[in-house]
Formats: sequence, C-alpha cells, structure tokens
Amino acid sequence: MHIAIIGTGIVGAATAGWLQRDGHTVTFIDPKEAGEACSFGNAGSLSPSAVLPVAMPGMWKKVPKWLLDPNGPLVIRSHYLPQVLPWLMQFLRYANEKEVTRIATAMRGLLAPVFESYVPLLQRAGAMSLLRQNGCLYVYSSRETAQKWAWGANLRRSLGVEMQQLEGEALFDLEPDLRGSFGFGQFAPDNGSTPDPSALVKAIYGQAITDGATHLRARVTGFRRTGGRVDAVLTDTAGEIAVDGVVVAAGAWSGVLARELGTKVPLESQRGYHVTITKPGITLNRNVMAVEQNIMVNPMTMGLRLAGTVELAGLTAPPNYARAEALLTVGKKMFPTMTPDPHEVWMGHRPCMPDSMPVIGRAPGIENAWLGFGHGHVGMCGGATTGRELANLIGNRSPDIDLSPFAPDRFTRAGRKAA
Repeated sequence: MHIAIIGTGIVGAATAGWLQRDGHTVTFIDPKEAGEACSFGNAGSLSPSAVLPVAMPGMWKKVPKWLLDPNGPLVIRSHYLPQVLPWLMQFLRYANEKEVTRIATAMRGLLAPVFESYVPLLQRAGAMSLLRQNGCLYVYSSRETAQKWAWGANLRRSLGVEMQQLEGEALFDLEPDLRGSFGFGQFAPDNGSTPDPSALVKAIYGQAITDGATHLRARVTGFRRTGGRVDAVLTDTAGEIAVDGVVVAAGAWSGVLARELGTKVPLESQRGYHVTITKPGITLNRNVMAVEQNIMVNPMTMGLRLAGTVELAGLTAPPNYARAEALLTVGKKMFPTMTPDPHEVWMGHRPCMPDSMPVIGRAPGIENAWLGFGHGHVGMCGGATTGRELANLIGNRSPDIDLSPFAPDRFTRAGRKAA
C-alpha cells in the first residue's frame, strides 16, 4: 500500500523502516527536516527501565512549591494556566500507587524491546555505532536519600528491570567523575543511549529514502474521507496526496490532526530544555540520571548534554532559555570541576498525555488511519517499537505487545464510563 506518514521524528522514521520491510510505499509529509524537533534535542536515553510515569504518588503535594520556584522542575506560564488546568488535574489523578503500577506495567511492555526494535533498522542503515547498550546510572547523594525513591525502584524490579546497587568506591570505579556530589547509585545494565539522537533518526530516515520513500515538505491541513476511509491527505503547498493509508506521528502537533480524524485526545506539550557543553572537562561513560535534581546527563558526540525540567506554555510561546541556563547552574553544583563554556541551549516540545502513555493504534472509526504519538519523555525509548507495532497493525498482524493500554480512545471511553 501507499502509506503517508505525517512526521519525520523517531516514530515516523521508525514506522517507515518497518513498513518498508513489508513492501509498502512510504511518503513522509512534514515541513521540517528529519530529526529536527524533539528527536534533535532529547537526552538520548534508550532505557527499558524508564517505565515510571511523570505523575508519581504524592506529587500533588510538591506542585505548589515547584510553581513558586522559577527555576524548579515544573513551571506553568501564567497566561497558559487557565488552558492547561484541566489537563493538569487529569494528570494528577494518575498520581497514585494503583495507577502508577498499571501504567508502569504497560510501559514495560513497550520499552523492554527497545534494542531488538532498533537493531534491524540501524543494521540496514549501517548506523549501529549510534546504539550504545552500556547501562545507565540512577545516582543519589546517599543511600539514605535514595530511600525516598525506593517505591519506584522496587516497582521497576518487580517488572523485571535489573537494578544493581552501588555505593562509594564501587560507584566511582564505574564513573570516577561522580565523586564529590554522589555517593549511591542504582545501575541498570540493560539500558543504553545514543550519542546523537538526531543522527540516529536521520540514519533511519535516510535509509527509508534510499529504499524508495519520498518526503513532501508541506504542512497537513486535513483529510479527504469517504465513509470510514481516508482517500487523500490535504496539504498547504502540495495539494491533495492520494493514499491507501495514513499514520499520524507528528509529535506535539498530532492532536489537531487526530481531531480531524474524529479522535479527541488530551495531548499537551511539556516543553523541555537542554544545555550541551562542548568541552566539559569531565568524562562520563554512560547515561546518568541525577534523581534528586531530576536531570539526565548524557555524554554525546557534540558534548555533555544535561536535559530535564517541564514547562507548560503551549506550542506558540517563545522559549525561556533561563530554564536551560538553570540546568547549567545545577550541573556545576553536581560536577564542581566541570568547565561550563562554551555551551548551547535548546527548547523543544515533548508530546505528553496525562497518563504518560503514548497513543498507539488505529484511529477509531477510520479503517486506514493509525496514530502513534504522545511518548512524552520516552520518545527515543519507545519510538522503534511503536513503529514496529504500527507496521503489525497495518499488515493485519497481531501486535507483539499488548497495545490495549495505549488505545487512542481510552480517554473518551473513560469519560463515557464516568458519565
């Protein structure tokens, strides 16, 4: 079939690669170059352990304090508060042990095959050097402090995630430059990362183009439908594109397109910032998650990247790069010998659902439209498996994982049930 894929981020690129393995013809539709949005600026984590949602038990108690701190882990721009408040209240409803356990169980199914989903795509693209499976460290100032996060760590273990406790010299043997600010760590050996997330996306996308895909640099404005089928994708500059099927994988911009297909989803942009230090003067060998600071640190081709924090301000507000500079300030406290300059800052839109789970599945009521977006903080972790599962659905095969928790209509069904 001829499948239009709206979006050239990691989900769109991976979906194309998996679809081409089935012999389908692919047309990308995206005004941007591949790998230039969140796929460019994320932390590069490829972590089967990243199963915990953003909303954790007891979080609601911390939100007021966070909102009073302009450099804290959560900022809501005042003009956007009335618009985002319903979403935020829905988000906090998932912050209890029962819901977190349910969500983490579902996310474990999606994230456990991260490497087996990437390898076929990167092998074909000749880009296996962009895949590192050398573990990840979750670090804390002390063992006692780590106890505050013990419930989440134990939930990970109960779902089959291996977590090895390291303290003192055992931790510094693995990462010498953690000495000084950190004394205890949890090592997840099955995790990994990419040294360049944009290059990884571009490699998979480039191979798809080599294998016959085309890319229309246009913005999708809607769809022409006959009954329960999409006949064509409507664009601003390329006219109508006749298709046999369509995949919406446009990240934070997917909500409007899903609505055009009759599916209303509570998609929000959790704007994320990073700072990348070109010559940091310290050496890390793998991903390090500083849990107390809520900052992911990843040694990358272009330097040491520190990423984190959440800002709710919508898709159109200008960046507040003081948020990125705040990451640098915290980073200097974490690594006292780090050289902070030169550095670069960035802001991007994480597509997030209230329950921290993506939307993966057929658009309800549409025979030949599929949705894959809303991965939040784990887009690189779940992108390749999402592409594989969308290809399974398009090919009328049973999915390899349980997709029911990610159903596109799960929020509308919940609303009807509550009513």
